[in-house]
Amino acid sequence: MGTHNSFEQDVEVLYVRHHSWLKGWLQRRLGQAADADDLAQDTFVRIIRSRNPVDDLKQPLAYLATIANSLLVNRWRRLAVERAYAEALATQPQHVELSAEQRYLLIEALTEIDALLQGLSPRVREIFLLSQLDGMTYKQIAAQLGLSVNQVQKSMLKAFSRCYASLFE
Repeated sequence: MGTHNSFEQDVEVLYVRHHSWLKGWLQRRLGQAADADDLAQDTFVRIIRSRNPVDDLKQPLAYLATIANSLLVNRWRRLAVERAYAEALATQPQHVELSAEQRYLLIEALTEIDALLQGLSPRVREIFLLSQLDGMTYKQIAAQLGLSVNQVQKSMLKAFSRCYASLFE
């Protein structure tokens, strides 16, 4: 139990010493105090959830900036997904209205898929999308990209392996 309290105290010290710096750093990148406040809080929440020791950080500002930057990238990726979803929805002939909860869940799923796809190499990602979204056969993909069917199969195996692994992350 002593270790638990020590960790909490270490995070509290980190918070007291560096929260205002982190908030300013985020505000310079975002231009909005409210969003900077939210992301600064999310940074410390992530630290608490990770349970990684923070008592002997050699560069606490770099540590905080790295976590906050990751959250910024996730935020921008999510906004891009939301914009793409809105654009795709606008092109549909019949507008389907989703509840706020359904929209949230859909955007969450799309954001996770986007993050998953970003973890693939560009070629594997393209092959995966041609197969899964465009419905092309491996032979058609191979012909279009100037690859062998075997290369397409290996790329799809990498993509499916990444998808499967993401279930356990």
